[in-house]
Amino acid sequence: MDGLSESIEAHYHTNDLFLTILQRLKELRIDASAVTRADISGVDEFHVRGAQVSKELAATIPLEGARILDVGCGLGGPCRMLAGDYGCDVTGIDLSAEFIRTAKKLSELLHLAHKTTFIQGNATELPFEDHSFDVVWTQHVQMNISDKDAFYSETSRVLKPGGYFLYYDIFRKGSGEIEFPLPWATNPEMSFLSQPTVMNLLLKGQGLNAISTVDQTDAGVRFFEDLLPTLSTGGLQKPGLGMLMGPNAKIKIQNLLGGLNSGNILLQSGGYFKEVRE
Repeated sequence: MDGLSESIEAHYHTNDLFLTILQRLKELRIDASAVTRADISGVDEFHVRGAQVSKELAATIPLEGARILDVGCGLGGPCRMLAGDYGCDVTGIDLSAEFIRTAKKLSELLHLAHKTTFIQGNATELPFEDHSFDVVWTQHVQMNISDKDAFYSETSRVLKPGGYFLYYDIFRKGSGEIEFPLPWATNPEMSFLSQPTVMNLLLKGQGLNAISTVDQTDAGVRFFEDLLPTLSTGGLQKPGLGMLMGPNAKIKIQNLLGGLNSGNILLQSGGYFKEVRE
């Protein structure tokens, strides 16, 4: 693993994350044998708007029974949603060893280990054969990847012709200054925000055509405006984003919210269809 990858993994690392989640559930008097996806959705969906936006993204194409790759899967919440609600066989890959360990244990806890597989790896060097998946899915990942060409070409390589690429990501919009730290980067050296036009150009070159685009910025702003007060109230709450972002979670969220409000950062979701070429 190169120095940048090590820095990014360290940025996301939380010691004993699975045990921390279990302890919080115990404090809430939620029996480990009766945990539901809803009990942990605040922490295992590590992206703006959490489980709700994952459900919206999943509803954009036919998914039943598909073989899906989640690139940058985090703790595996979307993988378990796709497996549990749509009967998909889902593989998640993430740079963080701690995220992958936790994702595996959470799937065991929720009785979905037979439908979900988690692998530590790099999104620019996917360890899968060509045309292995019906759908490639990614949420809040490309902003940590400098080599966009490698990321999107690998996405296309492992995607079957006639398959779909679904994304929900954070992009650069304006040219103004962005404050750090942010949820994905301690400093500017870890952040590689690009405009959606860059993604579109690279995917089009791989034979993928856009089928949908949704500006999620306003919805993201409302989400954070509702979330920020809960980070200050204290008290016992279900596992949430604060558990992943550490003691400066509020600062990271405020900086991201500032970027969204200023027009320098854009939230966008959408989908692409891979051409079937003769």
